[in-house]
Amino acid sequence: MTTINCEIQVIKKRKILAVASGGGHWVQLLRLRGLLDLHQICYVTVQPDYKNQIDSNSSFYTVTDATRWSKFDLARMVLEVLWIVVKERPDIVITTGAAPGVAAIRAGKLIGARTIWLDSIANIEQMSMSGEKVRPYADLWLTQWEHLARPDGPTFLGAVI
Repeated sequence: MTTINCEIQVIKKRKILAVASGGGHWVQLLRLRGLLDLHQICYVTVQPDYKNQIDSNSSFYTVTDATRWSKFDLARMVLEVLWIVVKERPDIVITTGAAPGVAAIRAGKLIGARTIWLDSIANIEQMSMSGEKVRPYADLWLTQWEHLARPDGPTFLGAVI
């Protein structure tokens, strides 16, 4: 008689705040859904119509779409993201960029969340400016291009293209 040693690994569900601005940043974030869906997810983005692309069990917020050139909108977006982070109290903040992701990483660090920055696949020649700015606050700083990886970061673990 053969015995089978079966080990069951229980995954502790985490509350994850998944943040991306519009367009390609959002598309890349959604490509992580297979991993994210194992946890309680709260999505944050700039386009209200993106809500129809996520599971109805997930929380969803929209924030002001802002860039560094629109200081008022940028300040408003930072306050909106800060409010969401304080309200949701995520264990992990993950973002593919840009401005809302920077705000979320910074706010997440304030409440003790683990933070992950996954730089856009579009940044083939260098890390994005947002990625460089968030570097000191990201627990895991990732690039999707192997040739951009450096010993002091970012790290290359693959791409989500």
